[in-house]
Amino acid sequence: MQQFIVKILEAGFITHDVKRFVTERPPGYDFIPGQGTDVSVNTPEWKDIKRPFTFTGLKEWNYLEFMIKIYPEHNGVTKQLAMANSDSELIIRDVFGAIQYKEPGVFLAAGTGITPFIAIFRDLKKRKKLSGNKLIYSNKTSADVILKKELIKMFENDFINVITREHVIGFVGKRIDREFLIEKIQNFSQDFYVCGPEDFVSVITTHLKDLGATPESIIIEQ
Repeated sequence: MQQFIVKILEAGFITHDVKRFVTERPPGYDFIPGQGTDVSVNTPEWKDIKRPFTFTGLKEWNYLEFMIKIYPEHNGVTKQLAMANSDSELIIRDVFGAIQYKEPGVFLAAGTGITPFIAIFRDLKKRKKLSGNKLIYSNKTSADVILKKELIKMFENDFINVITREHVIGFVGKRIDREFLIEKIQNFSQDFYVCGPEDFVSVITTHLKDLGATPESIIIEQ
């Protein structure tokens, strides 16, 4: 497996617990929207400890972008990333990922499960092929929503913002369950892209299959 040391060019929080990183891009380093790589902080204590994160930028950009949820209560990689800023270095590796766009459909995301979709959305928007897709995005609170303004601008009425732990104007205050899917989705023969915590993916996948979606039409990270 190849390894590349890249310098952080920009770093800053975009929500209360999600930090955006812009890094150098190694020559010839390529990816497909939806893919990611294993990332380490390039310090003696942490360079061999890696975690998977998704690229959120476009493949045409001359830099890489990540949006990473920080867990300060855990003495892990993201706590180190919380302290990393411009001129700190990361180690990235070969790309991987099974979430790749096929045909227009419904994207269902929870929390930072939106991150593999961001590059896909940006790519489709640039190519004027976002029409026909719908986004259902679930978070605990409105403060957790990543890139809310950009997503609203992209999807307009095809963006359903689900908030599970508060009732806020402009948000749907309930969980994504079987009844919700029946109410919001008329066609279960289209493609479905699902990403989020393991329990979320498992429950949503089960509901979709029960409602007529085929296993081949449900795209998840393997």
